[in-house]
Amino acid sequence: MASKVKNIFLKVLLCLATIIAIFLIGVAIANYDSIKSSKDFISNVAPVENAGLNPTIDDLDGYYTFTTDNDIKVMQLTDIHIGAGFISKEEDKMALNAIEAMIREEKPDLVIVTGDIAFPVPHQAGTLNNKNGAKLFAQLMEQLGVYWCLSFGNHDTEAYSYYSRKSISNLYSNKEKYPHCLFQAGDDEVDGYGNYIVKVKKSTGQITQAFVMLDSHSYVDGDIFGIDWKYDCVHKNQVAWYENEIKKLTEQNYGITPKSLMFFHIPPYEMLSAYNEYRDNGFENTENVKYTYGDFGEHEPVVFPSMYNYGLFDKVVELGSTQGIFFGHDHLNNFALNYKGVHLSYSPSIDYLAYDELDKFGSQRGCQTITVSPNGSFKIEQSNYYDDKYQPILEKEQVTMSPYYE
Repeated sequence: MASKVKNIFLKVLLCLATIIAIFLIGVAIANYDSIKSSKDFISNVAPVENAGLNPTIDDLDGYYTFTTDNDIKVMQLTDIHIGAGFISKEEDKMALNAIEAMIREEKPDLVIVTGDIAFPVPHQAGTLNNKNGAKLFAQLMEQLGVYWCLSFGNHDTEAYSYYSRKSISNLYSNKEKYPHCLFQAGDDEVDGYGNYIVKVKKSTGQITQAFVMLDSHSYVDGDIFGIDWKYDCVHKNQVAWYENEIKKLTEQNYGITPKSLMFFHIPPYEMLSAYNEYRDNGFENTENVKYTYGDFGEHEPVVFPSMYNYGLFDKVVELGSTQGIFFGHDHLNNFALNYKGVHLSYSPSIDYLAYDELDKFGSQRGCQTITVSPNGSFKIEQSNYYDDKYQPILEKEQVTMSPYYE
């Protein structure tokens, strides 16, 4: 009797193992098909024709440096959210399609992505593999032939995804495979991956602009899966690194503090402070806060920063170099406020995936271009993807331009 029960138990286990194996094989085949579909799209993308500014490595500090006596055009993209799984197959192609169309039309000298290129959330993407999303974006950018760099977002390397921040950092640092990627992992002694600078110089050697990239990390206080929205921020030793780098650039720049712009993913706490002050004043400007442009798309509290603050904004004000801070993270926001003399700005996102049926909404989707002049000044233009000037390879999806939250 015991032997019969044991045989039945083993047969049940074998059946379960077979079912699981068939399911996993099916998922692997479906994910392969999804990635192949995106790769097929990318293979049909033609290079972008532009002015062709080519950065070089500066021997003084090892940073990529553009040399020009003319304007330089930067495109900010954020929250692209490439799932690279069988569930996100169509949304991934929509995202790649949108990016291709906007870059081709705008012809930027440099694309800066403020986080969340990948979105390996299994119930929305169908995979835990965050490297495939990163690869697809990198392959698209190389096919376009446009220089690009990034700061990491919380979704790029989830606790449950296959690959660590270090591993994805190594991927982006592969100059043989991705020669147009200007990402640098940064100092090992400073928290995070991707604390680095891209510089702009005149032919005389004067630094006209420094683009500062920082890692704002992911989650804190045991919220490793991000369920409670307990977000991290730029850490104390990163603030010290920033101060030190600005001082080094000042020495290079004949004692003149260069202008700079800063890019990272999770908004600084001061964006929440600025928004609250503006809202509490009846959405009218105050002494500290000036509304600049854009829509407040998220539900209250509208801005979702870390509750920690290690003094980055205060250091920005103190040093007087950084004129603007650019970020993403809150996918439906695309507004900007000037707070205590510093421009704080969301960019329109690309995201088709993170919110339920977000692919059917379009008012928040687009890009932001930042044109920097040789005198260090800059001007910003936000553009919606559904504008007629953008003509993608695949037909644009039908969307409503009504706010996501009515």
